[in-house]
Amino acid sequence: MKILKKVLLVLLVIFVIAQFFGPEKNDGDLASVSTFLAETNPPEDVKKILETTCFDCHSNKTVYPWYDKITPVNYWLADHIKDGKKHLNFSEWSKYSLKRKEHKMDELHEEVEKGEMPLESYTYTHSNANLTPEQIAGVVAWGKKVQADYKLQMQAE
Repeated sequence: MKILKKVLLVLLVIFVIAQFFGPEKNDGDLASVSTFLAETNPPEDVKKILETTCFDCHSNKTVYPWYDKITPVNYWLADHIKDGKKHLNFSEWSKYSLKRKEHKMDELHEEVEKGEMPLESYTYTHSNANLTPEQIAGVVAWGKKVQADYKLQMQAE
């Protein structure tokens, strides 16, 4: 029993010390998505959906939840955000080629339509990110329109 208490005490000390360390924050400027918003011109309801369900993981600015202060959760979130930005980063939209923009819009509306985005792990703690069928339809319709516009631009080149 004494060994178990010592092991638990050591683990507790390690846990407390770990709280003083954490990953780098995704604290860029949310204005960096302005190029994406201006270029794709989402309707106000879709813009709100993007802000509440997409930008935390797919832009250079994350609004962190209270539990981000707890190690190791903060490392899990940082990895999640890094992976999200690797696939799509709205803050880097101006750097994407026309072909890549068209492809990303295809993926965007497809993932939302299939219910694969936003991730279930995100909606557990962000109830406002649970999309209704009407919201999904709005995002999909907007995404398809933007994708079609990019296709037309590519044909004109």
